[in-house]
Amino acid sequence: MCTAVNRCGDGHLFGRTMDFEMSYGEQITVTPRGCTLFFRHLPPKARHYALIGMTTSAAESPLYYDAMNEKGLCMAGLLFPHSAVYRPLSKGAESVASFELIPYVLGQCRNITEARALLSTVRVVDTPYSDALPVTPLHWMVADRMGCLVAEPTADGLKLYDDPFEVLTNEPPYPFQRQHLQNYLALSPAPPQNTLVPTLPLAPYSRGMGALGLPGDLSSSSRFVRAAYHRHHATPLPQDPDGLHQFFHMLGTVSVPRGSVVLENGACPYTVYTSCCQPSTGRYWVTTYTHPTPVAFSLNDADIDGTELIHFPFPTVEEL
Repeated sequence: MCTAVNRCGDGHLFGRTMDFEMSYGEQITVTPRGCTLFFRHLPPKARHYALIGMTTSAAESPLYYDAMNEKGLCMAGLLFPHSAVYRPLSKGAESVASFELIPYVLGQCRNITEARALLSTVRVVDTPYSDALPVTPLHWMVADRMGCLVAEPTADGLKLYDDPFEVLTNEPPYPFQRQHLQNYLALSPAPPQNTLVPTLPLAPYSRGMGALGLPGDLSSSSRFVRAAYHRHHATPLPQDPDGLHQFFHMLGTVSVPRGSVVLENGACPYTVYTSCCQPSTGRYWVTTYTHPTPVAFSLNDADIDGTELIHFPFPTVEEL
């Protein structure tokens, strides 16, 4: 369970909720330009664009959940448990393990055009990170201020889709989610008109009834519709010119309170963290389940020409 949202334009923002039943010791990590990126089946890259994003501290090298590079290109991996198909390793192919794809793309692509071209040549393979961290089935959202695309590994290879809705959740695959939106064409932030029996004096009895039928459950298809609705209708307050507060409120509509979903094994997924990349300032903003106030971590304040990883602690309990 996860939801990602992008907002193109001059005030570009990109973020996601990370919904899982446990924490893997998350931390915010900067990979400077001179910190070598190692790949299992490709030569290492000693120089690359600097990255900032969320990683797990269970990994020896950066295992990014989502990140932004110094050029403003952003990327997030979301669970895709039933449809993801990774390829076996093949000689002569540009083989990249799924856990390497975010630094592989963000390390060398300046924008969505370059990312699309690079991804069209990639073979995402089924190499696990380690025995403790086996292969995770994922698909990805990649975005900059000009556009957004979805990359889904399937039996037919890595499929790339333009994503004008600028939203991604989980299963089913993106083409279904896009078509499913057509069931909600009548949703509107405006009061509904009486088209049921126009000759009778029927009128809304409450504010917000233009969105009657907006799905409120926590399934991935419902979160997709809900996120798309708020993404394309929500308007920030004048005192929020960057739209950062608005962006976190949008993602809040798809957050998961612990206990609202119970898995077959009794585990309860919840929104471990919510992130927002702000390329114009180089800031990576984070809220966590017990720290709802956004905390900023700046790529521009780091030594992005350095050779060593820079880690920042995960915000934990905020005092009430």
